[in-house]
Amino acid sequence: MEIIENKTFDQERALYGSREIILRNCSFDGPADGESALKESEEVLADGCFCNLRYPFWHISRLIITDTEMTGLCRAAIWYSRYIKINNSKLYGIKALRECSNITITGCDIRSPEFGWSVTNITMKDTDVSGEYFMMRSGNLRFSNVTLNGKYSFQYVYNGEFDGCNFDTKDAFWHGKNIVIRDSVIKGEYFAWYSDGLTLINCKISGTQPFCYCRNLKLVNCELTGADLSFEKSEADADIITHVDSIKNPASGTIRVPSVGEIIMDDENAHGEIVTDR
Repeated sequence: MEIIENKTFDQERALYGSREIILRNCSFDGPADGESALKESEEVLADGCFCNLRYPFWHISRLIITDTEMTGLCRAAIWYSRYIKINNSKLYGIKALRECSNITITGCDIRSPEFGWSVTNITMKDTDVSGEYFMMRSGNLRFSNVTLNGKYSFQYVYNGEFDGCNFDTKDAFWHGKNIVIRDSVIKGEYFAWYSDGLTLINCKISGTQPFCYCRNLKLVNCELTGADLSFEKSEADADIITHVDSIKNPASGTIRVPSVGEIIMDDENAHGEIVTDR
């Protein structure tokens, strides 16, 4: 592979269509303000690079990024690419990843609104994230030890497994399908509305009005805090180990809970059973 070291590129499509290259300690920055530096390339390794221009990694097959910084000016950095590994890097531009497949992200710092839209087959671990509308309409997700701060996360995602994560995000997992979350902490309002096939195991969930309009919802050994007006119009099989503030009109299934502050059953179509210890 060709090795390119300690170079600065600022021209439009500076390395367009490159094949089998290693970029080491290179910068994409400068007065020409060119975009799409590596568009349509293949087998690219970017190690210790600095990306301060737009759209550097579009339509790339087999891309490895390590110890690299993509600044807030590096918007829409990685689109329409496949077979990607990103390690120990900073992704700070808006819409940093979209329409990509077969991605592994490890040990990264992501500050990117609208990150990860329409992505398939992504593994993320040991990573911190902030941003709105994270992972919209993406599928086949495998997350472990991921910390997230944002809003409207994981909407319309499908086929996901999440282990040991910490999510502080309102309106998360709306319309999600076939999702399993284990040993995780989730803080946020209106959690998981309209989901289908969501399972939570050994999780701690806090926030108002969780689990409304859900289908095939299952909770195993979970804690709920600040959960008022929960389970409205949902199909639920839930084992909860903490007091719940209020439960409203569950559509079907059984909710087992130590105690409930208020049970509201004023809808003739609410047939869910609530079983308490008292």
